[in-house]
Amino acid sequence: MILVRDIYNYINEIAPFSLQAGYDNSGLVVGNQYYGVKTVLTALDITNDVITDAEELGAELIITHHPPIFRAIKKIDTESPVGALMMNGISVISAHTSFDSAKGGMNDLLCEKLGLTPDKSLAEEDGVPVGYICSCAPIKPEELAEKIKAALGCEVVRFNDMGGSIETVAVCSGSGGSLLGDVIANEVDAYITGDIKHDVFIDAYNAGVTVFDAGHFHTEDIFCDHLADKLKERFPELTVLKAPSDKDVLSYA
Repeated sequence: MILVRDIYNYINEIAPFSLQAGYDNSGLVVGNQYYGVKTVLTALDITNDVITDAEELGAELIITHHPPIFRAIKKIDTESPVGALMMNGISVISAHTSFDSAKGGMNDLLCEKLGLTPDKSLAEEDGVPVGYICSCAPIKPEELAEKIKAALGCEVVRFNDMGGSIETVAVCSGSGGSLLGDVIANEVDAYITGDIKHDVFIDAYNAGVTVFDAGHFHTEDIFCDHLADKLKERFPELTVLKAPSDKDVLSYA
């Protein structure tokens, strides 16, 4: 019988939990390391729909990127997502910033999807590398926006078109607005990330850097299929599926 801890240990091998940022809560977030596992779902987030998927498919374990418990909680309602997981005996392992920073992790996958080859790390947080700086064949901002949409399946890519030709690109999955200072310091032409606020776009505009906001979901949902494939390879006796309800919860008009 494969146990939750066996899968935890394997994930720790490919994306060590020790790499997580100090504010993070990666690891076994819900459940028990000694629970047996036959069916695993992968998802970017824990939603009520993903929990329903697990119940209907008989999954004992869900592996997510974003932890369902991120900040301290003082009570657990059985109707809440965490309460429902516990009531149904479903464990959750989350590989968040640990997977972001791991070799072969989120930012490597994102660069691969975008056809970019990393040259060096963009920044460091707590001594751990974050993001990449890449060289690319000369491309116009609007052309790169279309390339990002096609590669990641985005309906919308927001960007401040600074014109000219882009030949160097910084990349950081998820919410990377706080790293704009590092992007500017490295004198790159463009930056691909998600969750960009208005003030960050203004700062980028004033610095002459084109920033592409491809959305938090679309820059990180690549986690799900990748990890499902890795688990199938390592544990062929398990049933491993991307949760059918794993989706971008936003609509675009």
